[in-house]
Amino acid sequence: MFEYTIGENQSNQRLDKVLHKILKEAPKSFIYKMLRKKNITLNHEKAIGSEITVFGDTIQMFFSEETYRKMRGNTELSLPDSVDFPEIPILYQDSDVLIFVKPAGILSQKAHEGDVSINDWVIWYARKEGIISNSDFETFKPSVCNRLDRNTSGIMAAGLSLRGLQVLSEAFRNRNLDKYYYAYVKGRFEKDLVSEGYLYKNSRTNIVKISGKPIPGARIIRTAFSPVEYYGDSTLIKVHLLTGRSHQIRAQLAALGHPIIGDPKYGDQKVNLEYGIFYQCLHAFRLQFPDCPLKNISGRTFETEVPENWPLGALGD
Repeated sequence: MFEYTIGENQSNQRLDKVLHKILKEAPKSFIYKMLRKKNITLNHEKAIGSEITVFGDTIQMFFSEETYRKMRGNTELSLPDSVDFPEIPILYQDSDVLIFVKPAGILSQKAHEGDVSINDWVIWYARKEGIISNSDFETFKPSVCNRLDRNTSGIMAAGLSLRGLQVLSEAFRNRNLDKYYYAYVKGRFEKDLVSEGYLYKNSRTNIVKISGKPIPGARIIRTAFSPVEYYGDSTLIKVHLLTGRSHQIRAQLAALGHPIIGDPKYGDQKVNLEYGIFYQCLHAFRLQFPDCPLKNISGRTFETEVPENWPLGALGD
């Protein structure tokens, strides 16, 4: 008999969902058959799989060692080499959440198997620091809860526990957080502006277009812009993201005649060449949390500065 104890990151879930994570090589039919035959029990009682697990519950599995090892699969956990990751500034950490600054040039999540992403760094960091145990890691993996484009830098948040991941994911999904960006743009952005429009994304080319009128398949967007400082014929502006669509800020600023300096997709390539920069100067600098069940971050604001490698004032001064 093999026994598994439910920890915090496995609690408040359906039993069958937990079993699928523990016995990751087992077909669903095998798990339900074992439940029916009482070869899998919960707290030594017959279970059907729909039970909600509680911290401290125990799961009994009456298998041969050969069957158990086969259904568990490979449980050896490798720790990626830290040289794969850039230095990541950490703004805040507790047992539930990690808030940090992603540099430009790294994906938020993998696009292909060989990619290295900031989500990989979160997992590496949690393992290295002993934030989650090996047994927890088999059934729960820390994860980022928001995304930034590869070449956009700024504040990101990750859940280090199931509770943290659930609360953060819900806040981002329901758009309960206030997100602010710095953007360094071409031209003099003269006044505060709340810009509305419609964004259409071509999924084949991964390029979006902005329209002032509704068009089929387009989604409404709203963004607030405020000039912060002028540098010759360029402007550092503050951006308040009121809706969150793919490439919204980049495409909307380009449509307004103020493309982000360095933006290889929506920017002015002549200006980019003059500055010698080929990643968009867009930085998520402020994240404001609403009141939420995570008391340590409830109602708090986290900020970071303009990246030091931005070429502010490099031309036109």
